[in-house]
Amino acid sequence: MVYVDEALLDDEAHLAACDSRQTVRAFATAGAQVREALTLSAEADMERLTRGDRPRSVLVASLGGSAVVADVLGMLAEPGSPVPVTTRRNVPLPGWVGPLDLVVAVSLSGRARGPLAVAAEAARRGASLLTVGASDSPLAAISARARGVHVDVGSGRVSSRTALWSLLTPVLVGADALGLVDVPESALREAAARLDAEAEACRPSSEAFVNPAKLLALGLGGTVPVVLGDGPLSGVAAARAAAMLTRTARVPATHGELPDAASQIVATFDGPFTAGGGQGVDTPAVADIFADPFLDGPSMPRLSLLMLRDAPVDPTRPEEADVAALTDAVLATAEDAGVRISTVVAEPGPPIARLAGQMARVDFAATYLAIGAGLDPARSRHLLHLRDQTR
Repeated sequence: MVYVDEALLDDEAHLAACDSRQTVRAFATAGAQVREALTLSAEADMERLTRGDRPRSVLVASLGGSAVVADVLGMLAEPGSPVPVTTRRNVPLPGWVGPLDLVVAVSLSGRARGPLAVAAEAARRGASLLTVGASDSPLAAISARARGVHVDVGSGRVSSRTALWSLLTPVLVGADALGLVDVPESALREAAARLDAEAEACRPSSEAFVNPAKLLALGLGGTVPVVLGDGPLSGVAAARAAAMLTRTARVPATHGELPDAASQIVATFDGPFTAGGGQGVDTPAVADIFADPFLDGPSMPRLSLLMLRDAPVDPTRPEEADVAALTDAVLATAEDAGVRISTVVAEPGPPIARLAGQMARVDFAATYLAIGAGLDPARSRHLLHLRDQTR
């Protein structure tokens, strides 16, 4: 497990030396990414998507660090989209995709095999195309040949994880124009402001005792984290959080969404990673006060629960009250089991702004978790080895 040295989090020289690709700084540009992507979307003539009939369906191809783009679009479209929105990571395309459908392919470099193959096959079938990626890429070339709409991601983007909002914003602009989601430009600009606020609060020069992302990293350090969202919006944020913890902080993390995941998450509280865990149903969760880490060896890593809570929209609605009660019950059960608990609560606002704040907080925390353990958040020796072996 990753054990965090608090002194390292406040050592700006260490932060700069350990962060070879300036990951913290890249996350701090998220708000600027939204504003630049709005400009680039306008320059790409996104309105071309609306000049014909509304598509029969929308299929989104994104993977890896950009996979959350499809998750966000699907979550926002589900309540009111007049057409189905589906996700595909690679070919083959479903047999029903044809000239009446819209295919969205997202790749920062424009060279990822999955989205590239999906876009090429969609173009061959005559489907409409919306692509997001580098302007001088094979993906852009496929879109141009198919007379699709291609949106550039701008310059200086080195990772799909840190360039999320350059990839996501054009897709939301297009989906809003088609009436699939309700994400007007004003909501995206509010999300940009929320991202700017998180960047300011989580800046490297802010000391750990007041920096919310550093505090979250310290709470997660030395634990096996379980990330739980209290609904569809925070469920998407939970999936992003688990991906960031595993890929950036090198911590194995799982995630779930209430209410469905309640039982499987709470069941882990009986396991070996909690105080007194694994001792039977009727045995109280009591840590061994006589355990000596120097004589007995290091103890097992503890389980931690990272609870992502959405801002209440209408507390008087029965379904919201039920989820809030279930969330409180899960937290109480975790506390009784000796699970370390961290909570991130979204601030009120449009759905995309609430989501932006939650994701930004955990993005910074995962990066600080890596740096506080002496790890480079952008470079993994074993990942580089895997790439060498699979070329």
